[in-house]
Amino acid sequence: MNRIYKSHNGFTLIEIMVVVAVIALLGAMIGPTLFNKVQQAEETRVAQDIRAIESALRFYRLDNYRYPTQGQGLNALINTPADAEDRWNGPYLESMPLDPWGQTYLYAYPSTNGRDFDVYTLGADQQENGEGTDQDWGNWNIQ
Repeated sequence: MNRIYKSHNGFTLIEIMVVVAVIALLGAMIGPTLFNKVQQAEETRVAQDIRAIESALRFYRLDNYRYPTQGQGLNALINTPADAEDRWNGPYLESMPLDPWGQTYLYAYPSTNGRDFDVYTLGADQQENGEGTDQDWGNWNIQ
């Protein structure tokens, strides 16, 4: 009698479960580090954008002897304000940067934080206050 043994190609359920468990463990170890880096990148981008806007506002002040009014807002850095005299020598920014969540930066003049002016973003939730990615970032608290 000839017995023919068939070889089975494929993976057993236990082998597949071991691979899935290893992938899950790797994801659990790498995930928090990855999300921390994303938040760190958002904070760095906000700080760079706010510094660029602050610099443009200072150049605006050198030419016009004052900062843009609250009504003119940050748009005065890109487009000539209606009430501008011939001293406007802009544009002071090529385009207005957006925060990492796709919103425009906000401007307050005079400042409510003890500075000449405030440039800030409300974070991912677009609500005042918050923690993590929902934190408000402004020229008063960036590093």
